[in-house]
Amino acid sequence: MQITKPHAALLSSPGMGHIIPVIELAKRLSTNHGFRVTVFVLETDGTSAQSKFLNSTGLDVVNLPSPDISELVHPADHVVTKIGVIMRETVPALRSKIAAMTQKPTALIVDLFGTDALRLASEFKMLTKPLEIPGCEPVRFEDTLDAYLVPDEPLYRDFVRHCLAYPKTDGILVNTWDEMEPKSLKSLQDPKLLGRFARVPVYPIGPLCRPVESSKTVHPVLDWLNQQPDESVLYISFGSGGSLTAKLLTELAWGLEQSQQRFVWVVRPPIDGSSCSAYLSANGGGTKDSTPEYLPEGFVTRTSDRGLVVPSWAPQAEVLAHRAVGGFLTHCGWNSTLEGVVNGVPMIAWPLFAEQNMNAALLSDELGIAVRAEEANTRSEIEAIVRKVMAEEEGEEMRRKVKKLRDNAEMSLSSEGGGSAHESLCRVTEECQRFLGRDRDLARGA
Repeated sequence: MQITKPHAALLSSPGMGHIIPVIELAKRLSTNHGFRVTVFVLETDGTSAQSKFLNSTGLDVVNLPSPDISELVHPADHVVTKIGVIMRETVPALRSKIAAMTQKPTALIVDLFGTDALRLASEFKMLTKPLEIPGCEPVRFEDTLDAYLVPDEPLYRDFVRHCLAYPKTDGILVNTWDEMEPKSLKSLQDPKLLGRFARVPVYPIGPLCRPVESSKTVHPVLDWLNQQPDESVLYISFGSGGSLTAKLLTELAWGLEQSQQRFVWVVRPPIDGSSCSAYLSANGGGTKDSTPEYLPEGFVTRTSDRGLVVPSWAPQAEVLAHRAVGGFLTHCGWNSTLEGVVNGVPMIAWPLFAEQNMNAALLSDELGIAVRAEEANTRSEIEAIVRKVMAEEEGEEMRRKVKKLRDNAEMSLSSEGGGSAHESLCRVTEECQRFLGRDRDLARGA
C-alpha cells in the first residue's frame, strides 16, 4: 500500500444514473491519478442490478443503511424531494463509517443531492484546497500553524499580535538559507509578493545548529553505533516535548520490529492527551528484559540484535552525524529538521504540533527529502514507510537530495564564494555600522 496516496471518499445518491458516473470518476482517480478511493452508496437488495454492477467494479464500495423516511415525506412528494431527504438522513451513518476508518479520507466528493454531507469535510479535516501564499508553494490548510486552525482561540490572537510586530523592526533574521527555502525567501524579498507584508529586509543566516563534538561526547548510543554498518540505522526521536499516545507508541514499536531495520529509538512514556505535553516525571518501571512497561512485552529482547532503546534523551547532533545513521524519524521541529539536513540524513516526517506540519510539507512536498507518516497509524503502515526510507530506491533518491542540500548548507556558511548566511550577516553588520555612524553624526551636531 502506498501510504502517501491521497484518499478520496465519493458519495452517490440513489439510482444507477447517479452511481455510474460516480463509479467512473472513482476509477479515473484510482487508475490515472494515484488516489485511493472509497465509494459510499445506499444499500439495496443483493440481487439487484445495482449490487451486481458494484460488485464488478473492483473498487472499495461501502454500503450505507437506507434511512426510514416514511414520517418525513408524503407519499405524493416528488422523487427529488425524497432523494434529498434520504441523503440528509444518511449523513449520520456516513459520519460513523468515516470515523471508524483507520485511514481517513483527505477529500470528500458528493453529487448534487449530497450537499448535506459536505459539513463532514471540515469535521474530519478533509480540506484539500491548498492555501495560496504569494510567491510560495501552496500549502494544505491543515498543514498551517495550529493557531490558524482555531481562529477564535487566544493562541490565534497572540500569533497575529506577534506577526504585526515583525514589520516594525529594522530587519528579520531567519534560520534558513537560500537552497533550503528558495521560493519563500525570494517571495519575502519581493515587494510585489510577501515582501509587501514583511516590509523590511529579510536575512537568511542559517543553518544555526549546535556543533557536533563526537570526540568529546561519551554515550552508550555512540558506542553501539560504532558497531553498525554505514547508513544502516534509523534514528527515532520526537523532540524534547513531543509525545505519542499509548496506541501509537505500541504500533510504532511493532512497525519497527516488523521492518527488520536497525534503529535507535529515544522513547518516552505515552501521553493520551495533547501531543505537545512535555513529560517531566520519571519514566516508570520496566519488564524483565528492560523493556519499558509502555512498550510491547519482550520488545527489547526480540530486537536486541538490531535495535537500541534509549530512555528520554540522546546526544542527537552527534547521533545524526554518525556514519551509521541513514534515516531520521522526526517530529519536524525546526532544530531537528536542520540537524537532519546538515548531516545529510533523509527523514520520515511525523509532525505533532505548532509549525511542524508546515516543516513536514516543506521537507516532503517541496524538497523531496522526507516521506510523511501522518497516515501511518498501524504497524504494517509504519513497517512499510520505514522500509521505504531505509531499504528502497525512494529512500536512496531522498538520500542523494539531502546530501546535496547538506553541501549547500556548508557553502551558505562559508565566507568564500558568497554564502547566503555569510553575506546576510555582512549586510546586517553594514546596517549596524551605518546606524552607529548616524548616531555619531547626530552627537557631533548636538
